[in-house]
Amino acid sequence: MNNTKLAVTLLTVMIGAGACLAQTETPRQAEAPKAYQLDFVLKELEDGKVINSRNYSLMVTAVGAGGSIRSGDKVSVMVKAGAQPEYTYTDVGVNIDCGGVQEIQGKLTLNVKADISTAQPETARPLIRNTRWSSNVIVPLRKATVLFTSDDTSSKRRTQLELTAAPVN
Repeated sequence: MNNTKLAVTLLTVMIGAGACLAQTETPRQAEAPKAYQLDFVLKELEDGKVINSRNYSLMVTAVGAGGSIRSGDKVSVMVKAGAQPEYTYTDVGVNIDCGGVQEIQGKLTLNVKADISTAQPETARPLIRNTRWSSNVIVPLRKATVLFTSDDTSSKRRTQLELTAAPVN
């Protein structure tokens, strides 16, 4: 084979290989992180019957820092009586923090921290009731699951926190 034919053959092979390489290397698009709607229901029960419930929703992704819900009031508490009373303010309400969200085999795993406090105005001195829960949980998707429950220390009431997690399309 002469040098010219050899050069043309090599050039043809190189161009063909480059075309094949260009066809097989397609740029990958990054997948968007999966998002989940977290619907919390805080229920107060007495003798097994729901007497009050409040709903809180949050959207999180499986990648990221998680999320928080803050809902409540500031309650004044007298710290010094007299002609010129002094007050301080205390936060009461619902604080829910979620993190470490991950879907595994059709279930959602996450860390949930909840801090629920209420002021009891009917008492002579200000009384603030507080319930705190914290745990790593595993919940089935699209099914309401009770995460935490606790009895009130001074009544027959019970407080529970329920979560329904659903993927967002």
